[in-house]
Amino acid sequence: EVQLQASGPGLVKPSQTLALTCTVSMATITQNWSYWTWIRQPPGQGLEWIGYIAFSGTTTYSSSLKGRTAISRDTSKNQFTLQRNSVTPEDNAVYYCRSAGTYWDCWGQRTQVTASS
Repeated sequence: EVQLQASGPGLVKPSQTLALTCTVSMATITQNWSYWTWIRQPPGQGLEWIGYIAFSGTTTYSSSLKGRTAISRDTSKNQFTLQRNSVTPEDNAVYYCRSAGTYWDCWGQRTQVTASS
C-alpha cells in the first residue's frame, strides 16, 4: 500500500516561504505514469488543486496559484516538496499531498498551515 507522509511547519510568518515535504513509501516518485500532487482547503471552502510533479519531473500548476508556487522532488529521498513564496493569510489552509499511479490513488494526512506573525 502506497503511503504519503506530509511534514513541515504549521506556522509561517507573512511574506516568508511555506515549505511542505511529502515522503513516499511503497512506491517511487519516478515510477512510470505516477503523479504527485498538492491540494489545499482554505477555511470554509472546497478543495483547491495546487499542482503536481509527474514521474518525468514535469510540473503543472493551477493558473491562479502558479506565480508563487514551486513543486520539486528529491529522488534520492523519494520525496516531493511544495514551496509557496511570500505567503499571506490567503494561504491559510489545510494542505494535502496526493498521489495517483497505475494501481493506486492515495492521500497523505492533513497538514494545517497558518500564516501569522
